[in-house]
Amino acid sequence: MTTKKTAMVVAGVMSGTSADGVDVALCRIRPGAREGDWPRVRLIGLLETAYPRAVRAAVLRVMEGEAVTATQMSRLNWRLGEIYADCVETAAQIFGVKVGLVGCHGQTVQHETRARRVLGGRVRSTWQMGEAAVIAERMRCPVVSDFRPADVAAGGEGAPLVPMLDWCMFRSAKENRVLLNVGGIANLTAIAAGAGLEDVIAFDTGPGNMVIDRCMATLYGRKFDRDGTVARRGRVLRGVVERVMREGYFAAAAPKSCGREEFGAGFAERLIGMCRKAGGTDADCMATATTLTAESVVGAYRDFVVPHFEAMGSEPMSQNRDIGHPVPRKVEIIVAGGGAKNGTLMGMLREGFAKMGVRVRAMEELGVPAQAKEGMAFALLAWLTWNGRAGNVPAATGAKRAVVLGKVSWPG
Repeated sequence: MTTKKTAMVVAGVMSGTSADGVDVALCRIRPGAREGDWPRVRLIGLLETAYPRAVRAAVLRVMEGEAVTATQMSRLNWRLGEIYADCVETAAQIFGVKVGLVGCHGQTVQHETRARRVLGGRVRSTWQMGEAAVIAERMRCPVVSDFRPADVAAGGEGAPLVPMLDWCMFRSAKENRVLLNVGGIANLTAIAAGAGLEDVIAFDTGPGNMVIDRCMATLYGRKFDRDGTVARRGRVLRGVVERVMREGYFAAAAPKSCGREEFGAGFAERLIGMCRKAGGTDADCMATATTLTAESVVGAYRDFVVPHFEAMGSEPMSQNRDIGHPVPRKVEIIVAGGGAKNGTLMGMLREGFAKMGVRVRAMEELGVPAQAKEGMAFALLAWLTWNGRAGNVPAATGAKRAVVLGKVSWPG
């Protein structure tokens, strides 16, 4: 077993709200030079693996709230554990490393952080599936899993958890940076130039690929709109976009998080219905869904990040006529996640941010593959847990305190 004072090879395992497959990011993590310093994270390699069709269908049934027996859920939990173990084992073989620790996010199938009245009490809850004991037994190393509950128990949203990696790897003394991840849900981390960890803000902006993918499946029978080709052919139904953008989630202040509960199949079907009522074609629906993602991201930056940067006072402000108030200079948006592969969406984001003088860059320009970042985040969070250090960012999640995240499963 690698000691906690030396470099470790850590596998970060991520399966997002799109439920399309598993990303394994193999990382070498070294402790800082002095006690309490932040570690250094380097990517060794990334393995992307699609879920088998039947597994994805089973996951989506649970995520969309269909009636599923306890037996079926238990079996799915264990099957996912086997799939995650297969993926980590394969990645280790491909890149020729021995894994000393695994951080497995699991598959989020329920995430409800607004308290509900349940069985005589008020309950907030989150649930990630994928049996970690299976991974620990197969890999013969400890596995940290189930990261979100500790933050939720401390009053937080349990999300986003990527900001710890964003701050450790991508903070800048000179640039205001916004790290945008477009997975099933889109989330951002805003780090003012020279900011400390306590000054970081992060939140889910709304749908990323989730609504686009569901509309594509419903209208065209395909898993996703490759490079945004279908959306590019369509006409954006502005009235539909504007009506949806007036709904509650987009105006709610951070910290906030969302998932299929807000933007799942029911939302996508309603959006399609609104587009139909407005006289839209199938391609128009895709253009409108893609625009919704882009405008919700740009709107979140304008409404919440700009005031944060202004309050931080890290950069002088310049007047911007397009949005009616000053914006900070020297800001760059760095985009990761599957949405970075959608050329139409990226074009919309660049156009929206250009109006505010903001540069949009791909994560690859900073030396990290767009699809690797979330896996790297959970490798780092596992390392922090293994070393008894907090992994959440209370300013991002809304938790009352910084807490050590996750549960550790040991090999027998």
